[in-house]
Amino acid sequence: MIDTGTTIPAPIPATARQNRLPVKALLGLFLAGFISILTECLPAGLLAEMSHTLGTSVSLTGQTVTLYALATALGAIPLARATATWRRKHVLQLALAVVVVSNALTALSSDYTLTMVFRFVAGLGTGLIWPLLGGYAARLAPEGRQGRAIAIALAGTPIGLALGIPLGTLLSSLGGWQLAFYASAAVTALTMAWVLVAVPNLPGEPAETRFRLSQVLAIPGLWPILFALATYMIAHNLLYTYITDLLSHLGMSGQTGWVLFTFGVTSVLSVLVVGAHIDRHLRTLVVASTVVFGASVLILGMVSGEPILVYVAVAAWGFAFGSSPSLFVGAAINATQEAADVAQSITITVFSASIAAGSLLGGLLIAGLGTASITWAALFLLIAAAATVISGKKHAFPTNS
Repeated sequence: MIDTGTTIPAPIPATARQNRLPVKALLGLFLAGFISILTECLPAGLLAEMSHTLGTSVSLTGQTVTLYALATALGAIPLARATATWRRKHVLQLALAVVVVSNALTALSSDYTLTMVFRFVAGLGTGLIWPLLGGYAARLAPEGRQGRAIAIALAGTPIGLALGIPLGTLLSSLGGWQLAFYASAAVTALTMAWVLVAVPNLPGEPAETRFRLSQVLAIPGLWPILFALATYMIAHNLLYTYITDLLSHLGMSGQTGWVLFTFGVTSVLSVLVVGAHIDRHLRTLVVASTVVFGASVLILGMVSGEPILVYVAVAAWGFAFGSSPSLFVGAAINATQEAADVAQSITITVFSASIAAGSLLGGLLIAGLGTASITWAALFLLIAAAATVISGKKHAFPTNS
């Protein structure tokens, strides 16, 4: 990711002045976010086949995911700044076009270096998309319903996370790993068509009103939001990236598919529940998300050979995580208001860097201390996140939100 008094940094279009959400436009933003995270996760379910084609090890092929996230983290702020004055739909369409071409070229490539280049470029495209979504959705929404609009637009992230690996694996079984990338390119092209027809082309930010990065970082409350987001997302990626290893450690190596399905179902349920309450109960929802996630990790760290408890913990984890992007982006918009566009690019940089950091740290912990260590590291991070959220009553997560 807001109270009803949130200031949005541009006039609300006439179509949004009615007391209803512009569902078709928000669906276009949802699809853009879904495509972004789907493209990032896609190789995770295809590593064995991709490594055979590219002539590399599975671990090296797995860096296609890390590099994508790194490109998004590196590109989010400078690209958002460079395109700040452009009309919003023009930026979104350009970014989606980059993803279309990159995915198609990835499917055609049999060279590891070229594939990594294409993945990096695709990640830059996402670096343009994600900083747009929250603010774009908020500007399209009627007053008092911006939080719900943000939740819908950003729901593509948890759903893409939940479906990315299973979809990639399914398509690969039907026609090889290349089919998964061709399909992703095709869906992205269809998303461009939907955006062209359904999403209003809002103006960018006038040059004279643009905020410097240093000004935004000095806004009270933003640093605690970024810290809580980083610790939360690193904890998630410690576990999610190595979920197969974790389940094997817990004696459930043959149930990965069902566990991921459980996570996906409760993630979607989270979007529906949180979206209905985010405008009036943002603080309560963020606190609940961090605490429930922490409790689920504690269960995972303490149980072994108890499948029912593992499923309960994973269901709670999915429910806590599902709307976390909406919650943290909403908090950043609420805290920064007129500088929300810049704040979102910073937030997405932290979000993407945390994905890469979680994957890297998890690998190091498993190699050095064993699989069990990732649960305790995640719990430590979530305690820090929860403490930050709970203590941020004045600016970051105010009690009146």
